[in-house]
Amino acid sequence: MRSWALLLTFALALAGCNPENARVEVRPVRTVVVDPKPILDGRQAVGEVKARFESDLSFRVTGKLVTRRVDVGAMVKQGDTLASLDVVDYQNRLRSAEADVSASEATLVESQSTEARLGKLLKNGWTPQANYDVALRNLRSAEAKLAAARATLDLTRDQLNYTELKADFDGVIISIGAEAGENVSAGQTVVKLARLTDKDAVFNIAETALVDHRTEGEEVIVWPLSNPQLTIEGVVREVAPVADSTTRTYAVKVTLKDPPSSILFGMSIGGRWKGSSALVVTLPLSVLFEKDGAPAVWVFDQQSGSTTLKSVIVARYEADTVIIGSGLAKGEMVVTAGINTLREGQKVRLADAAAGGRID
Repeated sequence: MRSWALLLTFALALAGCNPENARVEVRPVRTVVVDPKPILDGRQAVGEVKARFESDLSFRVTGKLVTRRVDVGAMVKQGDTLASLDVVDYQNRLRSAEADVSASEATLVESQSTEARLGKLLKNGWTPQANYDVALRNLRSAEAKLAAARATLDLTRDQLNYTELKADFDGVIISIGAEAGENVSAGQTVVKLARLTDKDAVFNIAETALVDHRTEGEEVIVWPLSNPQLTIEGVVREVAPVADSTTRTYAVKVTLKDPPSSILFGMSIGGRWKGSSALVVTLPLSVLFEKDGAPAVWVFDQQSGSTTLKSVIVARYEADTVIIGSGLAKGEMVVTAGINTLREGQKVRLADAAAGGRID
């Protein structure tokens, strides 16, 4: 009788070990429903206000700088004299050139008289042809010398005028390159003049921030850091084709639309892209997993009640969220909690508190 009891117990134990009767582990998870939407680009950059047009003004001749009439910050009008050179040498050259012209004019008058006289004699047969040819050659030489002397006179007059440095347009002096008493060479910067009417906001942008913004004409919102409530619209005028060798950033120049007078050169300014991005999905940073060395997320299949690891493409990372550019379809359910213990095909159930969540 006892042996039969042992056999019955053993049979029941074998029945309990049948895989078909083993209980399948179902883990609770939290999910959110994918709902792609365009979002404003929240990335910001800090730059500097600069003049769109800046000119390094210099003398066109060499000399000693005797006066500089402007300093940094001076407002000037077109035609204003900014600096002057010592004019003594150029005045002497001008007098010498005037004397050369007078001498050339006298030589020309004498050559014309000689040519006319010998021409009449040749016509009457009283002088040989060779004498007339010499007179004619001297006349042509005198005419050429007079033309050269007059050209030299014009040049010396221009050089005398070049001893005064004048403003080419209305603007403000933003830097000084020479002081009174210095000997300056032609082309050496004396002052830098910036046009007041055109102002740029210049930013140094990392490559990741330019993934979707590499074209000119895009709209940008900027504001002075001293007054963030004052927003100004701008348009991207230029994006540097090559990154800076030191900072590895790209210079982006934004032309400001009707900037107020309170926006001054050198002012620190913030900016962000105005337009919305393409349709993207914003998820908590903790949802990211890895599949074959690439970013992936766990997706819940409602029909099978299991999870699948799905590869995604990350547009960018932010402080505590990740922007998914592609890889997820609208309506899919992404697992946001309990992912560390999941495996492919894992049976899961939705936690009540997280069911129906939606991502904006």
